[in-house]
Amino acid sequence: MAQRRPPSPPPIRKRIEFDGESYQALHLLARDTMKSLQELADEAFGDLLKKYHRPVTLKQALKESARHIPANDPAPRVKAAARPRGRK
Repeated sequence: MAQRRPPSPPPIRKRIEFDGESYQALHLLARDTMKSLQELADEAFGDLLKKYHRPVTLKQALKESARHIPANDPAPRVKAAARPRGRK
């Protein structure tokens, strides 16, 4: 028997207002790339979250949180101290 997945939560809907020129540019881009406006928005918001180092998925959030634990990080390299140069 196949296992059933629990139903996913319903999508959250928000209304966003665009000026006419921006909407026309987005509509043209959507037609040119054969994507929906929703797909363009998903891509844009995903890129924005990556820019500010914010996880998009739970998997990414868990991976990032594990990185901040010092026990999981390699030991920092110790650089040789530079000798002060004196005048001869």
